[in-house]
Amino acid sequence: MPNDRNFRFLLALIACATLPLSGCTKTEAPSGAEKKPAPVSVKTVSLNQEQIKRTSVQPATVLPYHRTEIRANLSGYVSEVLVDIGDVVEAQKPLAKIAVPELDKQRLVLQARVEYAKAQELQASAGVTLATAQAQSAEAVIEQAKSELSKTAALLAAAEAEFTRINDLVSRQSLENRVLDEVRKKRDAELASQQAVQSSIKSAEAEYTVAQAKIAAAEAELAAAKAETSIAERELEELDELIAYATLKAPFAGVVTQRHLDPGDLVRKTSEVGTGAPLFVISKVDKVRVHIPVPEVDAPYIQPGDVVTLEFPSFQAEAPIKASVTRIAGELDKSTRTMLVEVELDNTQGKLIPGMFGKATIEMSQQSVARTLPARAIRFISGEAIVYVVDESQTVSVTKIKTGFDNGHSIEVSAGLEPGQEVIDAHLQRFVDGQKVTVLNR
Repeated sequence: MPNDRNFRFLLALIACATLPLSGCTKTEAPSGAEKKPAPVSVKTVSLNQEQIKRTSVQPATVLPYHRTEIRANLSGYVSEVLVDIGDVVEAQKPLAKIAVPELDKQRLVLQARVEYAKAQELQASAGVTLATAQAQSAEAVIEQAKSELSKTAALLAAAEAEFTRINDLVSRQSLENRVLDEVRKKRDAELASQQAVQSSIKSAEAEYTVAQAKIAAAEAELAAAKAETSIAERELEELDELIAYATLKAPFAGVVTQRHLDPGDLVRKTSEVGTGAPLFVISKVDKVRVHIPVPEVDAPYIQPGDVVTLEFPSFQAEAPIKASVTRIAGELDKSTRTMLVEVELDNTQGKLIPGMFGKATIEMSQQSVARTLPARAIRFISGEAIVYVVDESQTVSVTKIKTGFDNGHSIEVSAGLEPGQEVIDAHLQRFVDGQKVTVLNR
């Protein structure tokens, strides 16, 4: 029946529509292999041996030419503060004064002691003069007595001769005994006079000896008095030196960059309180030093006189400052492995302020021959330098190298790469070991 056939045909169509799609469609046969990406096209470079002039770009810091911290060398109260931050001071200019009344009193005592010692010295000097006069007087008495002795000796000799003559005449009874007695008395008187003069000489000599001893004693007292005077004067000078510390002075011409005291403050001697904030800081800034820490790799090649170009962020619109290396430390800092390089600059206009930070480019006068690669051909990953070496089969191998001097355009290769080996030049892509490339410049 037609209706039955149509109904069965409709059921068959519905059944076919409900079957899975895979069963109703024809699938393609799988391909034999997955397609590989085409090799990347690259250009290569190799080591180039060239004479290079080293430059080193390092941070630079401006420091004052001289800087000193002023501290107290005695204790006391601040009586005057004579300068403030920013003041320009000359050498030996007073900065502040410290009141030290106890030292002032002590000075009065020492001054009196000096005056007393000088008075003792004058007294001892007068004693020497007196003893000398006594010695001279005794010496004059001796001389006079000796003169009298000569005179009495002559008179005694004459009296002795007269006595002998009269005695002879009396013995011949030419004269009376009375005459002999008179002559004898005269002789004896002259003898007594001689003995008296001799006694006076001995007495004068004794007085002279005593006077000489007095001179020696007086001179010793004078020497002791002079020593006491000298001691007293030295003690007074020492105290004056200590009192001079009560006036704080600038050791050189400069600028007051710090002040940490006010009138009435109690300041203590540094040895009593140890280190702390200084009372003043004086900096000499009409001339400055620029300190440049140079790494170990560049340190052996830097010499005094090498050209230095200094740039500071504060003066970006101005031309860089041209200078030269003034001195080098000659040793590496153990903590940083850098060598200090110093540049001196005139700063009479006050343009450079200590503490400024900048960039220094040092052009080293020593030239050397090195094997280099273009800087663009070397990659730095986690602090290590690598290159992509391409062999004859145009296969890449990632190779670590050691680098040295870098002037921004070329980098010295000190190890890890042999002459003739080709490496990939600048490329945005990263390569892996075994990767195939197409070298365009072969």
